[in-house]
Amino acid sequence: MLVRATLLLWAMGLCLLPWYALQDSFFGLTWLKHWLSEQQSPALLQMLLHKRLWLLPLCALPLLLLYWRHTKIVITAGVLGFVYALAQGFVLHTGQPGMGAGALCFLAGAVLLTAEGIARLGYFRGDRFVATSLVGITILVLLFVFFPLLRVLWAGVVDPQGALSFTAFWQRFAQAKLWHLNLACLWGGSGCGVAWNTLYLALWCGLGTTFLGLMLALIVTRLPGYRRIKQSLRVLSVLPIITPPFVIGLGLIMLFGRSGVVNQFLEWAFGIPQTRWIYGMPGVLLAQLFAFTPVAFLVLIGVVEGVSNSLEEAAQSLHASPWQGFKTVTLPLMIPGLGNAFLVGFIESIADFGNPVVLGGNFSVLSTEVYFAIVGAQLDQGKAAVYSLILLAFALLAFFLQQSLSHRKSFVTITGKGDSGLPSPLPRRVKRLAIATAIPWLTLTVIIYGMCLLGGFTKVWGRDHTLTFDHFIKAFDFTINQHGLLFTGAAWNSLWNTLQFSLAAAPLSAIIGLLAAYLIARTQFLGQRAFEFLTLLSFAIPGTVIGVAYIFAFNVPPIELTGTGVIIVLCFIFRNLPVGVRGGIAAFAQLDKSLDEASSTLGASGATTFRLVLLPLLKSAVVGALVYGFVRSMTTVSAIIFLVSGETEVATTYIIGRVVNGDYGVSIAYCAVLILLMITVIWGIQKLVGTRELGRRQLALTG
Repeated sequence: MLVRATLLLWAMGLCLLPWYALQDSFFGLTWLKHWLSEQQSPALLQMLLHKRLWLLPLCALPLLLLYWRHTKIVITAGVLGFVYALAQGFVLHTGQPGMGAGALCFLAGAVLLTAEGIARLGYFRGDRFVATSLVGITILVLLFVFFPLLRVLWAGVVDPQGALSFTAFWQRFAQAKLWHLNLACLWGGSGCGVAWNTLYLALWCGLGTTFLGLMLALIVTRLPGYRRIKQSLRVLSVLPIITPPFVIGLGLIMLFGRSGVVNQFLEWAFGIPQTRWIYGMPGVLLAQLFAFTPVAFLVLIGVVEGVSNSLEEAAQSLHASPWQGFKTVTLPLMIPGLGNAFLVGFIESIADFGNPVVLGGNFSVLSTEVYFAIVGAQLDQGKAAVYSLILLAFALLAFFLQQSLSHRKSFVTITGKGDSGLPSPLPRRVKRLAIATAIPWLTLTVIIYGMCLLGGFTKVWGRDHTLTFDHFIKAFDFTINQHGLLFTGAAWNSLWNTLQFSLAAAPLSAIIGLLAAYLIARTQFLGQRAFEFLTLLSFAIPGTVIGVAYIFAFNVPPIELTGTGVIIVLCFIFRNLPVGVRGGIAAFAQLDKSLDEASSTLGASGATTFRLVLLPLLKSAVVGALVYGFVRSMTTVSAIIFLVSGETEVATTYIIGRVVNGDYGVSIAYCAVLILLMITVIWGIQKLVGTRELGRRQLALTG
């Protein structure tokens, strides 16, 4: 079956479709008019008419399969076809254009043929679906995650002429601008290296968001009453996910900026002159705490709920005080969750581009330095590569430290046995600390978002607070005439692009993620741990590094994608892939393997079992991966700031451009539209999926 599919794909790729990438859209079909030309012709005609004889081995492979279909021939033809098709682009003739639709069809056929050979050899019980999924996902992750990272590494160790030079790497790495140390940076002073700025900021952000997230999670799960506060916390927990990353920064400027409400009030009431303290490390850290604390809260709320009530009840039965039980039982069992929350806050901080570019002032971090090294006047790709490698090193160091501190101990609290214990009341000091933390945070968050939204309805914030819809009209105006509906607003093009790219990326990211989770959770194969690491690698890579890596990897043939929407969609897919993988693994862990075995016993293939048995039981994981992939694609900026062009501009890059130009009104109006769109999507999904019920008894605590 797969051999026939391969022959069909190879026939299309070699004899019908353009082998090289086209200047115009492939789907416009304009290439049919010039099918015999050098640019638009398939591989067979490239060889016969245009003397590109290095394509001859590719054209000969289908003839081999027509006469010999022995297993060894099949797998050899698949591997050699794939390797040679890539090698002829990378090595043999580097002056040729990038690969097009014909080459893509040929590579897909080679993947199917390789999977067919692996299945025939008896691996995966001869299941072609499993073999195809494994080979296909491995190649995709290697091409679009691992290969770009290698290109960044290579760009950092070559000189301007392209020759390997560790001297050039050391000159870029050992700059005083990066590593100059001044103790003043510990409290936000100036004169410190950019790398130290980034590291200190990330450490404070990780610690702060973890502490705040824990306090909020304890209020929601362990305090009686406070219903309105709990509902508000749950609503605010989704706001950072559904808003662009610089919304908080804009709100802080309107509140604490030189022309902000607080500064104006202090000058009017007490004669205190207006200051610019919000610009620098304090402002960036404050923005990141407000932006990323809800993410830590979402991580920790499940951790707090998962602590065994029976263990806490046992501590009480041994006459431990509430504080002793919390300190010696509850808190230690949360260590893995606290480590994960810190890791998320740390990585989010070093990858953050929006808040530093809005509030950074003279306080520089690596994410903004990478951006200016690429798009600024210096245009130093080697420097950008080295800065990206430092960011990657910080992220991986935090990741491995977190793993090493938590994997040696057991924190299991949920087993197959029932857990009928009752949750313990919080100690008074913890309760007071949580409330004293949550109420100011909640109040200020509401004020910041309120200020940000209100700014979209005022003419000039800080000068003229007259209410107006001019900013919305400027961004999203439309007219109706004899030609129909015309979208004349300046922001429509970026909004349509964002919707198209996000709608294309979300289902593909969910499908690949769930298939990878299926392979990890349901099969056994050589290199399984390495496969899992590769699928999760992009989680530990800051978005800025991903963007730079894609520029280096796909800016030249044979895989030439820069300036197209395809590269943005691919970036979205593999940037969001780990969420689908982790969510799928967690969902598969709740499904007994006897379901797979029963389906196989009845003669169903792996594809049928996955589609008809497992997939309907993974509804929550599917929906979660779709929602996350769509929403994050709509609001991301750091990973794609380098990838967009005039034709492929997206919402977040458009907003950044308005912010840099000081046009806060249009920026905030656009953010309000995105927030409304994301809230609508999240509300619909939550209504569809519902909420999780653990089935535990609840204790009517009094406090």
